Amino acid sequence: MASVFLYHVVGDLTVGKPELVEFTENETLEAAIKAIGESTECGIAIWKRRSVQKGLIENAEMRHQRFVGILNPLDIVAFLARDDCLNDQEKALKTPVSEVVVPDNTLMKEVDPGTRLIDALEIMKQGVRRLLVPKSIGWRGMSKRFSILYNGKWLKNIDSNPNITIPNINNRPSSSSSTPTPTALRRDKYCCLSREDVIRFLIGCLGALAPLPLSSISSLGAINPNYCSIDASCPAIEASRQIPREPSAFAVVDRTPDGQHTILGEISASKLWKCDYLAAAWALANLSAGQFVMGVEDNLSSRSLPDMVLAGTNGGSLVNGGGARPLRQRTFSSRSVGFFNSNPSSHSFGDNRSMYRGRSVPLTCKATSSLAAVMAQMLSHRATHVWVTDAENEEVLVGLVGYADILAVVTRPRGAPITEPQST
Repeated sequence: MASVFLYHVVGDLTVGKPELVEFTENETLEAAIKAIGESTECGIAIWKRRSVQKGLIENAEMRHQRFVGILNPLDIVAFLARDDCLNDQEKALKTPVSEVVVPDNTLMKEVDPGTRLIDALEIMKQGVRRLLVPKSIGWRGMSKRFSILYNGKWLKNIDSNPNITIPNINNRPSSSSSTPTPTALRRDKYCCLSREDVIRFLIGCLGALAPLPLSSISSLGAINPNYCSIDASCPAIEASRQIPREPSAFAVVDRTPDGQHTILGEISASKLWKCDYLAAAWALANLSAGQFVMGVEDNLSSRSLPDMVLAGTNGGSLVNGGGARPLRQRTFSSRSVGFFNSNPSSHSFGDNRSMYRGRSVPLTCKATSSLAAVMAQMLSHRATHVWVTDAENEEVLVGLVGYADILAVVTRPRGAPITEPQST
């Protein structure tokens, strides 16, 4: 195991991260769509309202009970694709997010800034997706490179203040049960550390992880063969019946005569992150999975999309045609869902798919790709996973690599046997 995990702490990765702004469960789906679009992650944490009882000080357990779950774009599109929502889209967008989010408060856990990174990774390996970390007014972090830059913005370190106690990084606690000096933390302000943040940190420490980064994902056992898929000829709405959680994605595939899967695209939370949710919901409800990902264009006259407009006076909310003054008329295309098709004449998923190129093309790598290359792919595309194809045939799907698979590989003791990934 690399020493970088032993000598770094959670606080090193959170310096400069924005303060958490809670999104409560009574907010509307329309507000959630806007919040997800502005978020640095393709999903937002949903909370119950904080108690206003006078004199009540909220502890970690109370905070944990208020956390509901994480709402992602695929959950929203699947909900909007329901018949009742398609019939009254304006009403659907006013639905409280409490009716859409999948409750699961095990996805977040509170830890202290002084928690060792190795302990934090072990927590994430158990299924926790985000760590809630108290903001530290004195924390500067061990690693200078991470204390000055976050999300492309320069961070000005707080001037030295003799009245502020800074945790002693040379004698830091070995587990999350230990708490740094209270004056160094602000328990009313928090930030979230995601698995993407961890991968971004690891990219800057590739030398310390040697020889893992240059090893193939196949040799490291990082490929998870237990993925969810849907046949291209099946209705796309089947993807909403039982949405997988880790990752929240379906591979859209063709089956070869010998039973293998050829990947055409994907229906996933990360692909739908900044899409037109109403257009995507209609497409999910009315098209096949192959048509959905291939970006069907203008020859759907028999199944045309209901006109949708932008309301001119309510902050840009998306509503169904009628009742609001239209700013512009909209029709369905791959662009409205968020996909591009550079070959509009190719309308079927069975023909000419090799000519198709565009945003809906799934993010893939080969089984022989290096771990470093896969991590770089995920970060550059802001993806939660990469589909893995056969080393000899790049169209044949053999599995995927997600956050959990990478964390398992980099924290595995050297010489430990490679275990088969568990299905989720």
